[in-house]
Amino acid sequence: MKNILLSTITLASFTAFGQNISNQAIDKVTENAMKAFDVPGMSVAVIKDRTIVHSKGYGVKSLKTGEKVQSNTNFGIASNSKAFTAAALAILVDEGNIKWDDKVITHIPEFKMYNDYVTKEFTIRDLLTHRSGLGLGAGDLMVWPDGHNFTPKDIISNIQFLKPVSDFRVKYDYDNLLYIIAGVVIERVSGQSWTDFVTKRLLEPIGMTNTAANWHLLKDKKNAINPHVPIDGKLQVIDRYTNTIFDAAAGIYSNVDDLAKWLQFNLDKGKVNGKQIISEKQMNEMITPQTLQPNRTTPPYNSLFKAYGLGWQLQDMNGKLEVSHTGGLEGIVTQTMFYPQEKLGIVILTNQQSGAAFRAISNTIKDFYLKNPSTDWVKTYDDIMKKNVEEADVITDEVWKTVEANQKNKAIKFDSKSVIGTYKDNWFGDVVIYEKKGKIIFESKRSPQLTGEMLFYKDNTFAVKWYNRYFHADAFVYAEMKDGKMTGFKMKAISPLTDFSYDFQDLDFTRK
Repeated sequence: MKNILLSTITLASFTAFGQNISNQAIDKVTENAMKAFDVPGMSVAVIKDRTIVHSKGYGVKSLKTGEKVQSNTNFGIASNSKAFTAAALAILVDEGNIKWDDKVITHIPEFKMYNDYVTKEFTIRDLLTHRSGLGLGAGDLMVWPDGHNFTPKDIISNIQFLKPVSDFRVKYDYDNLLYIIAGVVIERVSGQSWTDFVTKRLLEPIGMTNTAANWHLLKDKKNAINPHVPIDGKLQVIDRYTNTIFDAAAGIYSNVDDLAKWLQFNLDKGKVNGKQIISEKQMNEMITPQTLQPNRTTPPYNSLFKAYGLGWQLQDMNGKLEVSHTGGLEGIVTQTMFYPQEKLGIVILTNQQSGAAFRAISNTIKDFYLKNPSTDWVKTYDDIMKKNVEEADVITDEVWKTVEANQKNKAIKFDSKSVIGTYKDNWFGDVVIYEKKGKIIFESKRSPQLTGEMLFYKDNTFAVKWYNRYFHADAFVYAEMKDGKMTGFKMKAISPLTDFSYDFQDLDFTRK
């Protein structure tokens, strides 16, 4: 389909001093952010009053190739995909095929949560609003890291085994799995796959011609970034996340040119070139607060509320509504945002996993339009990140120093046979602990990348060092012992900076 937004959005980038932030100002903060946070490549777009005032690539797609990032270079947009899933459901609401408050079991009869009441009352709206009662990132180890063999069917079956941390509909805790289930609702109701529905009903009508619903559907894979992660202080290219299980929550690949059209579509309240794709009523519903979040009123934005809508984060900034989302995959983080009252949209895509980089840029841009005093956000976030990393390093360094000392201490005698065996968690499946060449190995059967050496730490606690070092997610194993034998164990990430999707705390293993 031809790009039908070309007629409604001026494509030439320009600078209108006093009216729009200059290209030079965006260039400067982007280049400074890339240097400070060691980001190889980025793309930035700004739309204001239906005009693209900036759309540009920076740096390189990959440290391996050195090819330059362009404005049409594709990045995984990760959880920015959630707004597309919400929009797809809005289309089905408009067509009368579903209601937001339909019970999920109406469309997925086998859906089951942790108790019968929640199962019966759980709605499509609940799938999208992070108020299920489950904890932050609960069950994400079924989708993260890549290389596992879980399916959406497994998630529907296994989510009942995840234990709540709060009452139903009372607390915000971000959840990926429920968006995957929302994708299944779309498939069951429409008779189309999530990828087909999103492509045909959203991407094509909006004119997002270089966007794909997942990596596998991307036509020009050469014009896409490689993800990068620092490993032992050196930035390295890592394997791309490509598992289709994550599509409805985080699967889309796009670029700032196309995402500018997406934001314009939202600013135009569901209309493209005069045609209403989603009703204004449902567009408004998606940016109406559904779940309140804790909020602190701090300068310069003085936000009085923070909430989640349907696929979007909502917050007031200097009295203006900010609609936004961020996204992260291994080696990729991204951000989209728009201000309806200001007719302003901002897109930032990166090929490294430092969120400080995109926040420094987006804050600089929005400060201009919100008429805030100038702030060196690169320095601000750099100082915060250095402090956080230093504090985390103190914790992790102490753990591994203790482990290393234990390895050398001949007085510490440990019978490896006491922990060797197969253990099962109801939703994650089997883990095997075995001995190989004098080392104790921890290996997940369903997610084999979670394999590493298990080392004695102290008391009944062990530390697992994953062989894949770009995870940055080493974990404690808390053994439950009886008669000198491990009968089960629980887990927890060692570093406070470990990504929440490594939800080791939700696991509860028993010996088989």
